[in-house]
Order: sequence, then C-alpha cells, then structure tokens
Amino acid sequence: MLVPAPLLRTRGLTKQYPGVTALAGLDLDVPSGRVGLVGANGAGKTTLFRMMLGLSHPTAGTLEVCGTDVAADPIGVRARLGYMPEHDCLPLDQSAADVVATFGELSGLPPRAARQRASDVLDLVGLDEARFRPVAGFSTGMRQRAKLAQALVADPELVLLDEPTAGLDPMGREEMLALVARLGTLGISVLLATHLLDDVQQVCDHVVMLDGGTLVVAGATSELLERTGVVSVDVGPDREALVALLAERGLPSVAGATTVDIEVSGDDDFDRVRDAVADLGLPLHRMTTRLTSLDDVFLSKAAH
Repeated sequence: MLVPAPLLRTRGLTKQYPGVTALAGLDLDVPSGRVGLVGANGAGKTTLFRMMLGLSHPTAGTLEVCGTDVAADPIGVRARLGYMPEHDCLPLDQSAADVVATFGELSGLPPRAARQRASDVLDLVGLDEARFRPVAGFSTGMRQRAKLAQALVADPELVLLDEPTAGLDPMGREEMLALVARLGTLGISVLLATHLLDDVQQVCDHVVMLDGGTLVVAGATSELLERTGVVSVDVGPDREALVALLAERGLPSVAGATTVDIEVSGDDDFDRVRDAVADLGLPLHRMTTRLTSLDDVFLSKAAH
C-alpha cells in the first residue's frame, strides 16, 4: 500500500535576510487535510508561503509541496496551489465574476470554462447574487469571500489562506471558518496561516506552531489538546508534600483546597505524577484531566 506524500515536507529549511533569520532549520512533515500554521507577526508564516509558491528561495534546506520539490519544479507546484493573500488585491472597478474568471483563464482554463467555474465558486462562497457587482461596493467580508473564490477557481490540490478572518466581525469570522471547514469535504487541503489560535482549534485537524522562525510544536490538534493541560489529583491532606516532590522533579503544581493541580505536557508526565504519589506512600483517591487550549499549548511550548 502506497503511503501518500506529505502535504508539506521541509528539511533544514532556512531563510535569512540581512540581519534577520525568518526561518531557522525547519523540519516538518505535514499531512493532507486542514492545517493551521500559527504564530505572531514575524514568526515566518508568510515567508514559508512565499517559498511554497516559488516566489522566494531558501537560504538552505529543502522544501517539498504535495510530493514535489519546489526548487526542481516551482511552476508545477504553483499550478497545484491556490493562494488567498492577506492584503487587498482585487481590482475594485471590476465585478467579482470578471475577476475570478480572469484568474481562471490565467490558470489555463478556456474562457467559457473559466466563466462557468467562476460562477460555481462564487456560489460556493456565498456571492452568487453579488457576482456582477463591482468589488468596490463589497464589505470586508464579501471581499474576503471573493479572494477565497479566486484561490479556488483552478480547483487546486492545496489552498494557502493568509489570515482569512482578518478584519471580519464575529459573524463574518464564523462564516469564513465554516467555508474553510467545508473545503475539506471537497477534497481540497488547506494551510491556514493565522495568529488566532481559536480559529485553528475550531476548524483544523493539524497544527504547526512557529515562533521567531523556529518550530514550537506540530501535531494533530486533538492529540495536542489531549496530551497537554492540567491533571488534578486528590491525595488527601498531604498536598504540600506532593507539590514539593513534583517541583524537585520538574513538574509545576499548585495545591488547591482539595486537590493538587499539575501542568502536564505528555503521557510521560502522567507516569511521573503517579510515581511521585507512590513514592510518598499517599492514597490516590481521584485523578482527573482538564483539556487545555491551543493558546496554552503555544505558551507552554514556546517558554521551553
């Protein structure tokens, strides 16, 4: 059985500018699906997008997208990608239908097919009734949808979304995230760059966290949430003794009114908690876990 190529694979990927290292020795294997690429401004997200599109070249290392080496075939890789940039990029004096159809023709579709495909994707993103209106009259949410439509018009294998919920009100944000989630049902993989971890937690199956050009953590969203967080143990009145021993063993904990709350970051930490309780000869009345958020995962991993 053939194992599908990763959506994105990097080995030692480095990008340096004068005085700045945008990416530093990045090693990644990212599967197909909906993937969140998260980090603050300057973390390296846009730099990675530019290199995936062949618009910028690595200082060192290798980069494969959809199983193809970008350095060996940048045009072939770009033909399999759709790109929704963060900034405004649509001509304001043209209709959404004309803009999206033009992008379809630029991707190689015949004019009639491009026009039909534009109609289809504008319907998909909820702009069917507004497709003949000039983009200048669109709200921020409608412009974001139009940008998404142009990214989808050529039926890409992977679509790169750069801050797709930027500037949207709460309702517009939820509608955009629903569209992103729907793309997975259409067989289109998504790489969603954002600084909003809640967006990733809501719609992405996998997450890659960057900080200052380096990898913080990468993995399935569900596993990161399940294996990190806080475990609460009830060991009776000798809570301070357990807190002291856990501190010696590098596990932060706090004694509450009836339990000890311990920060854990993986399965090994659960074993260390159990061993500490046993070494003190304390009774273990109850152990419960509280799932963390991706914000907590990022803060705990980045701190290390």
